[in-house]
Amino acid sequence: MESNNIDRREATMQVSVSARHGSLQPGDQELIEEKATKLRRLNDRINAIEVTVDLEHTEKPVVEIQVSIEHAGECVSHADASTVIAALDMAIPKVEQQLRRVKEKMTGHRATGHKHIEAPTPDEAES
Repeated sequence: MESNNIDRREATMQVSVSARHGSLQPGDQELIEEKATKLRRLNDRINAIEVTVDLEHTEKPVVEIQVSIEHAGECVSHADASTVIAALDMAIPKVEQQLRRVKEKMTGHRATGHKHIEAPTPDEAES
């Protein structure tokens, strides 16, 4: 039953790829979607991933990745390179780092609870 829940979440996660000032090369959109979908392994609360490729400067395309996370806002990264795929490969590690930080913040605050607070020793209580 648990795997069914995970499948449903993955089906609801949207990956959208768009291009400004031009169009992508054949096959680039599928490759971008495939690489962007792999970001899901870092945080299972990802709602949507938007990849925008700006082709205004054809010699240096710019890739922007926006990841929307449930209860945590958005992670955004930009990169430019000589090709679209090279720019994507530079932007993905940046957003991966942000996703790791967000997950650490979300899970790290629960680590210390009341049960971890040390009770004062009898000597300290009497002073």
